[in-house]
Amino acid sequence: MNELLKNHWYLAVPSAKLAKTKMLSLEIMGEPILFFRKSTGEVSAIRDICPHRGIPLKFGRVVEDKVECPYHGWKFDGGGVCREIPSLTSEQKLDCTKIKIKSYSLIEQYGGIWIFMGDADFDETLAPRPPVFSDIDPFSTPNLCDIVLFPCHIDHAVIGLMDPAHGPYVHQSWFWRTSKSAYEKRKNFGPVDYGFQMKRHKPSKNSKAYKILGGEPTTEITFRIPGTRVEHVQVGKRSFYSLTALMPLSENKTQVVQMVFWNIPWLSLAKPLVKRFGKTFLGQDLDAVTKQQEGLKYDPSLMLINDSDTQAKWYFALKKEWNESLEQKRSFQNPVKDVTLSWKS
Repeated sequence: MNELLKNHWYLAVPSAKLAKTKMLSLEIMGEPILFFRKSTGEVSAIRDICPHRGIPLKFGRVVEDKVECPYHGWKFDGGGVCREIPSLTSEQKLDCTKIKIKSYSLIEQYGGIWIFMGDADFDETLAPRPPVFSDIDPFSTPNLCDIVLFPCHIDHAVIGLMDPAHGPYVHQSWFWRTSKSAYEKRKNFGPVDYGFQMKRHKPSKNSKAYKILGGEPTTEITFRIPGTRVEHVQVGKRSFYSLTALMPLSENKTQVVQMVFWNIPWLSLAKPLVKRFGKTFLGQDLDAVTKQQEGLKYDPSLMLINDSDTQAKWYFALKKEWNESLEQKRSFQNPVKDVTLSWKS
């Protein structure tokens, strides 16, 4: 089950990384893709290879809201259509608009650019949509944003980040917990569209970081394929959202984007501290998966146990069901059921 999931929306680029008339190139699932923003603010994405002589378009520039190839000046619009070939004379009748390169569907919301990576004949409206936060304006930008590259297959990144038992060992910090502060925990889980959710509950007593929010916080954590995790912490009528979105750049390289949103006015005063929390957490997970690669290169047999690894089992079951539903041309049937899981952490 180590194949990469296609026909899904992935969070590719934070909006702040792409200014007007600028470009940004990424390899996603082995495909070279060029993102560029027009002078109007609209974002487009096209295959990052000129069909003329094969040079990457990223070495060119944006001219009049089109990408200009650095080799011969061919220009392509946001739909991948060639709009100009400068070398053509008035006598030559070549219709350059018949020359096209692949373009990609995009959604820009909450300060992030999502890309649909799928088959040309797949109805993208059937894929799980990017998450929506009920009390945050979709045109708002994240209070904090961080990007980390994990040197591993997306499966290891996903199940590592959702693993509830590694906290006392990987995330030992003065502001979080130590290996000596582990307690037995019981959490209720249930299915959601294309994923599962740890149902709303009060944070564990040994989770110190939640105390910065004050009041009586409650939290719920939702995971959906292909690799999106949202934690929603609620304090009275106020909300704190942590969005973690994973995207496979290649078989053994995964981009992890973490965005944080809140509508708690006074929390902005603690922004440097919240930023430190996030960087420390992702850095500790990065260190763990990097060390893990030393063992994985020997292709060992791996284990998943109940209950602490049940979420990982669900992830693989969701992947399998997604692929089978596409192959069999039927509706997706969520394999997750309501259950209470327990572990010590």
